[in-house]
Amino acid sequence: MKKGLVVIVTCMIGLIAVLSKMYRDTYTFKRREVTFYSKKLPKNENLTILQISDLHNRVFGSDNGRLINIVADSNPDIIVLTGDLIDRRTETFAHVFSLVERLAAIHPNIYFVTGNHEWGNPATSTFLDGLRERHVTILDNRNVKITKNGVNLNLAGVADASTKYANLEDAFRQLDTSHYTVLLSHTPGITEMDEQIPADLILSGHTHGGQVRFPLIGALVSPDRGLFPKLDKGTYRLGPDRSLYIDSGLGTTRLPIRFLNQSQLSLITITGTCDRYS
Repeated sequence: MKKGLVVIVTCMIGLIAVLSKMYRDTYTFKRREVTFYSKKLPKNENLTILQISDLHNRVFGSDNGRLINIVADSNPDIIVLTGDLIDRRTETFAHVFSLVERLAAIHPNIYFVTGNHEWGNPATSTFLDGLRERHVTILDNRNVKITKNGVNLNLAGVADASTKYANLEDAFRQLDTSHYTVLLSHTPGITEMDEQIPADLILSGHTHGGQVRFPLIGALVSPDRGLFPKLDKGTYRLGPDRSLYIDSGLGTTRLPIRFLNQSQLSLITITGTCDRYS
């Protein structure tokens, strides 16, 4: 009897611990910080990019107050939204439009590329028009040149590749890649369209980091990548001084759970040469 009771109590404690971790990973978020070095930036100069991805219409705190607070605290040079702000089933855009308005009040430089859920929503045009009205720059198959602190940055974007809207040729048209170049692509699968994409850094989302992960195994499954995907979250080297960074996102899709993969946004620092290049 005693042994049976011990087993039952142990199982209950384990279940409570797992459920608590699931709740924390799903309904609270963290800010992940990552740094990329490049000789294309002057020494000791840097640019910061705050990446928000795969929100899927989720709200953190009253009217996304917790999210707004951490964005303001991050004080980035640029804010990028790498797709799936809404879900394909989202019927009202009030929460996302309110978030975008509050972001714009903090920062004037907000750039967006579409994800598969934007294209899967029946009101795609209405949503994109609403972003434009709120002064968000939509970079689907376009690029802009940005100058911050005397540093030139190319910011290119592609519409979602998984739904066949991406056009890399248009995205890089008349772009001078002697300047540091960042490509926004909702899906990391864009790297399979062209192995020599002329970007120093590609920022993606889409995978949700698998949503559910396990030690040693990593992600179990992710969109378009199937079981045990090779590209799920974090930094991947594509070649000398070329990287892909996949943010695992803030929201969920299908099953509203995360495990060992807390919701997140990313503060990305691009900085000039350091000791590793000397």
